[in-house]
Amino acid sequence: MKRKLLQRERSKIVIGSITLSIVFFFLMGGCGGGISPTSSPSKTKSPAVEKKKEEPAKVAEKKEPEKKEEAEYSYNPAGKPDPFKPFIQLASTRGGSRGALTPLQKFDVSQLKLVAIITAPGGNIALVEDLTGKGYFLKKGTWVGKNDGKVTKILKDQVIIEEVYQDIFGQTKTNEISLSLHKAEEGGES
Repeated sequence: MKRKLLQRERSKIVIGSITLSIVFFFLMGGCGGGISPTSSPSKTKSPAVEKKKEEPAKVAEKKEPEKKEEAEYSYNPAGKPDPFKPFIQLASTRGGSRGALTPLQKFDVSQLKLVAIITAPGGNIALVEDLTGKGYFLKKGTWVGKNDGKVTKILKDQVIIEEVYQDIFGQTKTNEISLSLHKAEEGGES
């Protein structure tokens, strides 16, 4: 057991030292540890050769100011997506043509209580209350709820509301919700 631990420790040390030596050689190779051409003494070179070396250096110095004149970069966002907008837009089926929300569209359908249904020759009318006790009339086609619910049927004891929504795959689905009329319990008082 101890022998295995010692072997593991030794192998870690060997691998670490090999890694450090490789990194050291790469760093030394990248530093340009070679001898610079200007520092080496030239014993046999003539003065004409030295003049030729100086002339290209002067020409290079004259060309450098031309390179410094570069155009400044400016960012043009035209035609590019806004990086702060989400990639997935949650599209509402609510059209902008309907305008502002009605008071009934500010409540969730589950927050409304069906109180009464009035039978009329032109169509049934339902009376609902919100959580504060304020009453609203519903007719067929009235928009109700936060999820674009629309009253489709008003029967003698319930109201049918259909909500249209998009699932996570972008397909349009319909959810049917019914509000039932709660009848008073019989036999309690006479």
